[in-house]
Amino acid sequence: MSDKKLRLTLAKSISGRIPVHTATIAALGLKRLNQVIEVKDNAAMRGMIKQVAYLLKVEEIEHAS
Repeated sequence: MSDKKLRLTLAKSISGRIPVHTATIAALGLKRLNQVIEVKDNAAMRGMIKQVAYLLKVEEIEHAS
């Protein structure tokens, strides 16, 4: 069984952005520019990513277990 994940990279600075977008980036777990994290691919994460897509680089990855 394989479960999909998304690799997120904070590509642009969050300083001076809308406070809601800054909070969304923090909720995703991103703190620094060029930081890379992996999150589960689900509807909640996709919604958060869509809101701040202009700040992120998103890659789909698949982990085979």
